[in-house]
Amino acid sequence: MSSRREFVKKSALIGTGLALAPSFTFAQDLNPLKDKLRVGLIGVGLRGTNHLQNLLYRNDVTIVAVCDTDTRRMPVVEELLQKHNHPAVRQFTTHEYDYRNLLAMQDIDAVIISTPWLWHTRMAKDAMKAGKYVGLEVSAANTMEECWDLVNIHEETGSHLMILENVCYRRDVMAALNMVKQNVFGELLHFRCGYQHDLRFVKFNDGKTAYGKGAEFGEKGISESAWRTQHSLLRNADVYPTHGLGPIATMCDINRGNRLVSISSMASKAVGLNKYIVDVGGADHPNAKLKWKQGDVITSMISTSNGETIIVTHDCNSPRPYSLGFRVQGSEGLWEVDGSRMYIEGQSDPHRWDEAQPWLDKYDHPLWKKYADRATGSGHGGMDFFVLHAFVESAKRNAAPPLDVYDAAAWSAVTPLSEASIAANGEAQEFPDFTRGNWVKRKPWNWNSDQF
Repeated sequence: MSSRREFVKKSALIGTGLALAPSFTFAQDLNPLKDKLRVGLIGVGLRGTNHLQNLLYRNDVTIVAVCDTDTRRMPVVEELLQKHNHPAVRQFTTHEYDYRNLLAMQDIDAVIISTPWLWHTRMAKDAMKAGKYVGLEVSAANTMEECWDLVNIHEETGSHLMILENVCYRRDVMAALNMVKQNVFGELLHFRCGYQHDLRFVKFNDGKTAYGKGAEFGEKGISESAWRTQHSLLRNADVYPTHGLGPIATMCDINRGNRLVSISSMASKAVGLNKYIVDVGGADHPNAKLKWKQGDVITSMISTSNGETIIVTHDCNSPRPYSLGFRVQGSEGLWEVDGSRMYIEGQSDPHRWDEAQPWLDKYDHPLWKKYADRATGSGHGGMDFFVLHAFVESAKRNAAPPLDVYDAAAWSAVTPLSEASIAANGEAQEFPDFTRGNWVKRKPWNWNSDQF
């Protein structure tokens, strides 16, 4: 590729400089930030296009380049740019590693990676080596090696990475976070969370429409069915833990005075995907003969160093309404999202639930009070505005983000650890300390701020 040599040379120079000054932040040195953050997007499918659209509404961002091997996405990008009167951008569409040519561009400060899961870590590593500030979609890593790779490259280069876990910014979740930080629930004891979402219509389609039709996947599918479904065929693990665990981790200051210690996981039998294929495509459909490895319901129990317990559920292969199943419980009360109920000792009627919404309204987070109007229409009930806002503001300052590389590694580690635990009939697995002991002295993020 035309700029491969420059990319390798630049990466080598970063490593050499770090040997002389290991505490130096090279992202800032290589790309001094100007009034506007200069952004490149790697992956402009449905998720990447959503990020692009939200970035175009900001006056402190300039889009410089986009990369996607699916050339059908480029007219969509061009239409969005024209709609917002934004100049044309460079397009990288030639081959799988063309994203490295985007990373070699000197006029890009930050990149957002919205690609299939197996590309997340390798692209993030290359981006950090190139001195870019990285926004990485969830999950950040698939294996324990990849989790450590993200941490090691960050520490070697000084380039920052933010995991773009948007559920951390859901309005009710942030209100509950506000209640936690104001000690309304008392001393924290227990949490429940997960990803409970019927994704059968996402994992299969007819190869023409993204959602809701057909029983094809892989090479015969499109959109997420082209890559996501394969994980259910090959892995018995919680492959998508961060939507549930991320918000809980912020509440109990994981990696900042607390850490995840151990996990024990078990999986139910796997019948949901086969039943869906038969129902939609018939018993003679070739995919009806496949044996799916991922259990329909995967339950993990996590312990923390401060003594809290967390139950995480992955439930995506069976018919059910959507819920992330949040429960936040302390010594003085609890909130449960299912049923929209709250109980605070001394304030609620004894042994009777309160409707949760008045409590959530009372403790509405300062960020939502300030930016709710701007968040309208940004996607996922406004969450997409907030996670992108935090990314842009952190990148403009070249500062550590609220959801950093250590969070990305710890939350994503649930996947390989749950896989190992399930294979060992629920045997507990230890979480690595990705902070190398620094969680003891790292200060909690200021989640009461109304800035980002």
